[in-house]
This record gives sequence, C-alpha cells and structure tokens, in this order.
Amino acid sequence: MNGNPLTDLTASHATFGRMLDDLMRDAGGPGFIWQLVVLAGCLLAAWPLARFVDKRLEKHYAASSFSLRFAAASLERAMFPLFGWLLVMTARFVLEPVMAISVLRLALVPLFGITSLYFTFYILRRVLSGSGQLHGMLLLVEKVLTTLVWVAMALYVLGVLPEVTKWMEAMRFSLGKQKVSLADILMAVVWILLTVLVAMWFGSWLEERLMRSASLDVNLKVVLTRISKALLLLVSLLLSLSLVGIDLTVLSVFGGALGVGLGLGLQKIASNYISGFIILLDRSVKLGDQITVDKCTGIVSQIRTRYTVVRNGDGETLVPNEQLVAQSVQNHSFSNTNVRVATRVQADYGADPETVIMLLTECVRELPRVLQDPAPAAFLVLFADSGIEYEVAVYIADPQNGKLGVQSAMNRAIWRTLREHGISIPYPQREVRVLTNGHFQSLSDASAQAVEVANQA
Repeated sequence: MNGNPLTDLTASHATFGRMLDDLMRDAGGPGFIWQLVVLAGCLLAAWPLARFVDKRLEKHYAASSFSLRFAAASLERAMFPLFGWLLVMTARFVLEPVMAISVLRLALVPLFGITSLYFTFYILRRVLSGSGQLHGMLLLVEKVLTTLVWVAMALYVLGVLPEVTKWMEAMRFSLGKQKVSLADILMAVVWILLTVLVAMWFGSWLEERLMRSASLDVNLKVVLTRISKALLLLVSLLLSLSLVGIDLTVLSVFGGALGVGLGLGLQKIASNYISGFIILLDRSVKLGDQITVDKCTGIVSQIRTRYTVVRNGDGETLVPNEQLVAQSVQNHSFSNTNVRVATRVQADYGADPETVIMLLTECVRELPRVLQDPAPAAFLVLFADSGIEYEVAVYIADPQNGKLGVQSAMNRAIWRTLREHGISIPYPQREVRVLTNGHFQSLSDASAQAVEVANQA
C-alpha cells in the first residue's frame, strides 16, 4: 500500500535481507577477523562510557521515589547497548569504503533493538509504576515486548520481514465503509500506544516538577497535575487518531452518548469527580487536615478523583468527594494546623480546685509532642455527683501521627500526679433502701426476706 510507513521502512532496508549471505561470504576472507576486532573494540570502549553514565544516574536518582529508581534501572541498562550501537554505527560508516562490514551491520540490529527495548521499559516504568503496585504486571509486559522485538529482529535479519509485511497488507477487514489491512491496524495500534505513552511520560515529568515547586499551594499542584494529564491524554488520542487516518467527526456521536450516560447512569461518578476539583480549588479540605465527616475522624492523606482518603488508627476510610461538599464537615485544622487533644478526670470534693488545676497543667506540660504555644490548660468543668470534673487540654502539631498516644500519655501522667499528692479519683457509690408497708427497710433485711422467699419456693 502506498504511503504505508511500515512498507516504506521495509523497502528502504531491503538489503538487510541478505545479511546472512553477506556474512557467510565474508567469513572466509581476511577482513572477517578485522571486523570482529573492530566490533570487540567498540564494545570494550562502550563499557567504561556506560559505567560512567550509570554512576551519574545512580547518584541522581539515589534520593528519588521508588517509581523513579525503578525506571532508572532500565535507563542504566540501556547505556551499554546505546554506546555500543553508536560506536559500531560510526565504525561501519568509516570502514565501509575500505573493507567489508557484514559483521558490523549484523551487530547493529540487536544493539539497536535492545536499546529501544530498555528505553521503552523506562517510559513504561515512569508512567505505570507509581508506588510499585504494578511491578508484577510490568514485568509481564516487558517479557512480552522482549519476545516480540527479538522475533522482529530475527525476521529482519533473515530477510523474511518483507514477506510478512506483504501478507499483513493482504489481510483486509471491513471497518464500516472502509477496507483496512492488518498492517494498517497494527500501525494504528503502534501510533496510539506511542502517543499515549509519550503523553503520560510528559505528564509524569510535569507532575514531578510541579510537586517540587515551593511557590505553589499543595491543592493547586494537584489540580494543575490532573488537568495537565487529562489534556495531554486527550490531545495524544486525537493526534494518534489523525495520524492513522480516522475522521475525528465520528467522535461527535461518542460525545453525545457520553453526555447522555453522564446525565443518567454516571451522575454520581461525575458529581464526585467535579466535587474533587471543587475541594482542591476552594481549599476547604487540604492534605494533612484532621476532619470529622459522617462519624469518621482522621487525617486527609489523599484527595483522589472520586474519593478522599481519611486515615486514622483503625485504617483508611474512602469518603466520596460529593459527601465532603454536600454534608457538614468538621475541619479541626481549617484555620490552624495545631490540633487540640483533651481528656477529663474527676477529683474528690476535699481537694482544692486551684491546686488540682495547677497539678493537671504541670503534669502534661513536658510530655512528648505537646506544644508549649499554645500552652496546656486545665479547666473546672462541672460539679458531678461523685466529685469535681476537670478537663485538661494540650495542642500537638503532628496530628497525622495520631492522637491516641498523646491522650494515653496524658491519662497516665494525671493518674501518677494525683496519686503522689494524695488526691483520690472518686467512683460512683450508691445506697439502696427498700420500701415495705410504707416504711424504709435496710438492704440487709430486704436481702434476708428475699432469701427466705426463695427457700420457701
């Protein structure tokens, strides 16, 4: 088919189908040994160059996240075949006028194929390996790609690739009113994958730069990252469809169907998606805030497209974004990042309230994680049935580490302090009287009557 990139590429390199014949012909000549020597010299020269670049890459990515270090491993492996390919390519063009170069031409194929593989793995890992959750799937994809590339290189060297290309062009299918070949479908898939991968890689690179910016708010960083990724993905899809010759006007039907779907069955998903952007833009809830929503209290650890992750001592709760917009949310750190931690205790009526307040304040002042500004404070809350009730409150600056540990330390310090100063913590006491024939009767008499009735029964 005229204008097919795969056909043009194959035709331009048709001479490579005779690689093995040229190699067998040159094997008996005196230049064969010199070709092996040049090839070995190029590979030996490529090794220290690759090691130098690998050390620079290891140093650069040493303090990076797992996904970046995972991707850098593929980039490091690509250095040796890359430098080998460059040196062998240079030697080929330099020596071609004076001697046979069949060995060098053959060596260029695996060197270029392996280099392309590792660079593809680098892009895939940068795009898909956030937190390492797709590690197993990536290894499977890499094995499949490796197999396909080696098969393609074998066909290329054996000279069978032109015949395979002609067979793929002869296999035609009906797609609406248009006839397309298997080669066209393959090229369409390749273009779509390439453009999408490049867009996703650029989106990851842009996200990394935005997250390292100190002048932007955290919520604004997340908003810009998501918008840029969505726009890049949309542009890449439209560009890839244009490259393979698909009329973009057919997408209007899909857009209308998508709008109907959003209006009917996907309204909740759309609502959560829009609510997520509203939360990020109006900054009502930020990363690191301590909130209480629908009986769930915890620290906001992630604000995703559909839900917000609230983490506490019991685990992580996924709260739909629509719930954070439509319902009342108590944000404990909306105007202040410091969080109040309080506990209550009772002391008997014989203890001086001023003394108790002073002791309660001092015993929690030096506890770990407790801030001195705002300073701890104690309050007389109410006169209860069994004793006077007090409340002790402190502030902490790291609520993401939990409040229960601080509250437990406060309770233990209060118990030790009151015990050392002879102040008892009262407990409820009850006196029970039984009324018989209009007169009060002691509990012991009532118990004796109950035993007597039980025995008679």
